Amino acid sequence: MTEKCSFCGRLKKDVNILISGTTGFICDFCVDQAQVIVNEEIEKKNKFDLKKVRLLKPAEIKRFLDLYVIGQDDAKKFLSVAVYNHYKRIMNPVSVDDVEIEKSNIILVGETGTGKTLLARTIAKMLHLPFSIVDATVLTEAGYVGEDVESILTRLLQAADYNVKAAEKGIIFIDEIDKIARKSDNPSITRDVSGEGVQQALLKLLEGSIVQVPPQGGRKHPEQKLIPIDTTNILFICGGAFEGIEKKIAFRLNTKVVGYNALRTSDHIRRDNMLQYIAPQDLRMYGLIPEIVGRLPVLTYLEPLDREALRRILTEPKNAIIKQYIKLFLMDNIELTFEEDVYDYIVDKALEFKLGARGLRSICELIMVDAMFEMPSKGARKLTVTRQYSEEKLGKANLHRLKAA
Repeated sequence: MTEKCSFCGRLKKDVNILISGTTGFICDFCVDQAQVIVNEEIEKKNKFDLKKVRLLKPAEIKRFLDLYVIGQDDAKKFLSVAVYNHYKRIMNPVSVDDVEIEKSNIILVGETGTGKTLLARTIAKMLHLPFSIVDATVLTEAGYVGEDVESILTRLLQAADYNVKAAEKGIIFIDEIDKIARKSDNPSITRDVSGEGVQQALLKLLEGSIVQVPPQGGRKHPEQKLIPIDTTNILFICGGAFEGIEKKIAFRLNTKVVGYNALRTSDHIRRDNMLQYIAPQDLRMYGLIPEIVGRLPVLTYLEPLDREALRRILTEPKNAIIKQYIKLFLMDNIELTFEEDVYDYIVDKALEFKLGARGLRSICELIMVDAMFEMPSKGARKLTVTRQYSEEKLGKANLHRLKAA
């Protein structure tokens, strides 16, 4: 009888070792492959096992966020408490006194570039729960071109490696929630395909219900097998810029009325940061339907980034922009350094173009692109970026045409 591997069929002469068993053989190649498969399955099984996770306290979660996100202490506290309570809620589903703890979905309001998505991505780094980030701009009412609301759960299911039980305890961050605001103040007999229609479809997800989800995404067909997912224990975090909502806040606070008493009562209001006075009724005036606002009970805001915050963002976080460029050049054995006044120059330009922290990266890229193109081929081992060098590169790029109106 010819000795060969019972799994892959390789002959004894084609392998290093052929191990014999009671009814067959296995070669060293199949043993190695089996070990990889076993490790993957064990890792998948333990990945979302909360029994093996040390529950971080809210202060510990905030300290982790502080490593990556500058400022925004209020938003960090709200997020830390929400995630902590979510862990406690799913680890202790039934109370002895039958008190059922409801989930506290969150909505974050802040200008573009203040860190809403960054907060969500950073939270995802430390979680032992399935976490997905979805964009509300692609969602449309069922039956129209675009993605159905159920695709949100498909992303979460994929993040959970199709472990339904794990997905039902996950967290979803819905970005650009303001883009599905109702297009008109008054209800209309015509359909609002990507506005109120999407909000109505979101209600069942936010509140908690069993939703039939297409496992591979895409359009739902009668012949496609659907997976039921219970959203009762899924925490939803929503974020949006809500451009122009400050005017609605100011109108509610009556900051522009005429009269001596009115001026006295509004003296304490900080007009440079109206978002700190945001209330649920402002979201309703903006175009979110009352049912959606009611299902997002925790409302918080992100501070606009000032000069000091932008300066810290450049260099302090673990994944700071400057640190990223230094590491990129180090991979080519090039020592990259920046003069201190270069940071001030970059921050000045970011403030000028009103793009928040996102603008810092754009400006740095324009300054560094020529160096990143030329230096790997030159064989140089050191590069110092000066303010004069930065001004020349930005001048060459005609950056003035990018100024906000």
